[in-house]
Amino acid sequence: MSRTALWFRSLLLPDGWADGVRVVIVDGRIETLMKDSPAEAGDERHEIGLPGLPNLHSHAFQRGMAGLTERRGPTQDSFWTWREAMYRFVDHMGPEEVEAIAAQAFLEMLECGFTRVGEFHYVHHDPAGAPYADIAELAMRIAAAAGETGIALTLLPVFYLHAGFGGLPAAPGQRRFVNDVERYGKLIEASREAISSLPDALVGIAPHSLRAATPEEIGEILPLAEGGPVHIHVAEQVKEVEDCLAWSGKRPVEILLDRLPVDERWCLVHATHVTEAESDGIAARGAVVGLCPITEANLGDGLFPAQSFIERGGRFGIGSDSNVLIDAAEELRLLEYGQRLSLRTRNALARPSTPSVGRSLFDTALAGGAQALGAPSALAVGQYADLVSLKADDNALAHRHGDQWLDAWIFAGGRRTVDCVWRAGTKLVSSGRHIHREAIGRRYRQALHKVLQPS
Repeated sequence: MSRTALWFRSLLLPDGWADGVRVVIVDGRIETLMKDSPAEAGDERHEIGLPGLPNLHSHAFQRGMAGLTERRGPTQDSFWTWREAMYRFVDHMGPEEVEAIAAQAFLEMLECGFTRVGEFHYVHHDPAGAPYADIAELAMRIAAAAGETGIALTLLPVFYLHAGFGGLPAAPGQRRFVNDVERYGKLIEASREAISSLPDALVGIAPHSLRAATPEEIGEILPLAEGGPVHIHVAEQVKEVEDCLAWSGKRPVEILLDRLPVDERWCLVHATHVTEAESDGIAARGAVVGLCPITEANLGDGLFPAQSFIERGGRFGIGSDSNVLIDAAEELRLLEYGQRLSLRTRNALARPSTPSVGRSLFDTALAGGAQALGAPSALAVGQYADLVSLKADDNALAHRHGDQWLDAWIFAGGRRTVDCVWRAGTKLVSSGRHIHREAIGRRYRQALHKVLQPS
């Protein structure tokens, strides 16, 4: 039995900030949580504590591409030209490289305050497009990277069969992603085995998009979720919406809401280009919208109407998606700034009950991310101890208190203000550095040497 005791001068609990909180952790879970309590001998002491944030949408391997697509091409650049560069990158990754790059991405997530990741995992086969001897070989590599870094994992194996709306045949660059319904069922079963040794890990399903999976196929694979999360990309790009209209006469979100049982288990990733009626429909179904502001800005996607969606009672979480930059605070900051720029206002996403925009962003992303990833995230007795401490001596946090710490972390400090991170009671980050940073970084650099300079 392992036992750890932490003491926080201030800790953000589900009912708000509390002072003098002593947290006793036994075998990774919170056994006792006492407010207004003095520290005891042997307690590890910290000033400011928060629950760890969920990162609801990641393609870990794309961390290795960061900075490699920021050169203008001969035609206007877009998501679609970026995608061709991504396909070329994928061609050179083997299992070892997938694991090494994922470990680096997961390490950086922990260092900025994410403690669980939803890995939207769509590279399944070898570079020629043939399944590995174990169809879940690359899922096992993702699980190994999560195990080494310590991050909690919601694995979302992707169903991908087509190149466009209406069941178009997959393109050559998509050969590593493709499974039919029967083989996808085997992949899900093998993926559950792949994560079986990880504490608190789980598997959901992820039809890639309505471009890559027909509504009928999505209906066929839904039982494989077994009540767990269902994630899908939708309405990320204007061209995607236009192509869907040309094919069906309806918009992508319209089709999902009309033809599939979208509910609280679903996460609609991006949903950038939605109408008011579609926003109403998503909110009414209780689904979570997965927003990835850094990636959406990097790819030139557009801006999700977050303010009006929240006013409709909509739920959202945040994800690092392409992992071009991994910073939980920056995702929240850019989400707010996008609304300010488009609406020409300030503090756009603060709620009437919570005037602090930092607190509003944090609370909503915490709850929405937990729902989307199928695992609780609030700090409570019986739950896994996933905690983050901030550096009280950082100038960005000087003479702040309570919700002002969140405002300062998100808008003035960023990842440099993260001090320590615990996942299931294990301290994985200290003074902003992961305990395995050097070894994982060394393997990451070796993997990139092989991927970017193939023989």
